[in-house]
Parts: sequence; structure tokens; C-alpha cells
Amino acid sequence: MKKVIFTSSSGGHLSELLKLEPLFSEYEYLIVTEKTDVTEKLKGKYNVNFFKYGPNKNIIKYFGAIIYNIYICIKTIIKFKPNTIVTTGAQVGGIMCFFGKIFGKKIIYIESLAKVDSLSKTGKNVYYFADKFYVQWENLCNKYKKAEYIGRLM
Repeated sequence: MKKVIFTSSSGGHLSELLKLEPLFSEYEYLIVTEKTDVTEKLKGKYNVNFFKYGPNKNIIKYFGAIIYNIYICIKTIIKFKPNTIVTTGAQVGGIMCFFGKIFGKKIIYIESLAKVDSLSKTGKNVYYFADKFYVQWENLCNKYKKAEYIGRLM
């Protein structure tokens, strides 16, 4: 059975990622997201692993969390050995995609529903090396040749 990591930051990106739940049963999967009071509750329902939440209001804690998350990311990829990484974005999704690509994994990026006219920062970065790049607004396909419209997850 193929192994897939589904990853995103907490909040809206995670809400979009969880709309892919019907796919979880088709793969040996792992959800990777930020650890918060809300995401902690996912443990009982899903196979989940956590990154450190890095509030960007405190620059020292933010960069400390990024360095720690890079370590967790590499450790997770080596241990879980996914074939594919799927993300709906933001910081932790971008980190996982970047290192996943270095390890030769297939990368599938789904741009946030909130991005109607342009790509997010993470989307712009992952766009160049993603194997599949999906958008939820058809007009984004006109601006980004690699983008494929999949409709809305929400």
C-alpha cells in the first residue's frame, strides 16, 4: 500500500486538508500539522504527528520552531518513508514539501481556497518543484501554467 503524508499548518489550511479524509482509507497515511490545543484532539481519530507551533509574533521563537521543525520533518520522512506528500499549505507544509522533494518524494500542492487572484507565499515557493499543483479557483490556471483546477474543497 502506498504511503502518503498529508500536511498543513493548523487552522484553515488544516480544515481544507481534512476535506481529503475520504482518501485516507486508500493509503497508509500520516497527518503532520502544528501542535495546538485544537489539533491535539486529532490524535484519537487520525494517525497524526506534530510540528512545533511557531508564532511569528516572536521572531526568536519563530526561528527556533522552524529549526526544530526541519529536524522533525527529516526524521518523519526517513521513518515513515512516504511515496507522496500532499499539502494545503503554509509554513509546515512548505517545509515538508521541500525536504520531501530532496528525498525524492512526489509532491502534491493544493493552494488555499482563500487565494483567489494570486498564489500564497508557500504556493509560490512550492510551485517550482511540485509534481502536481492544484488550485481551487479556475482563473489561477490562466496565470500559472502548471496549475490545475480541481474545484473547491470547502
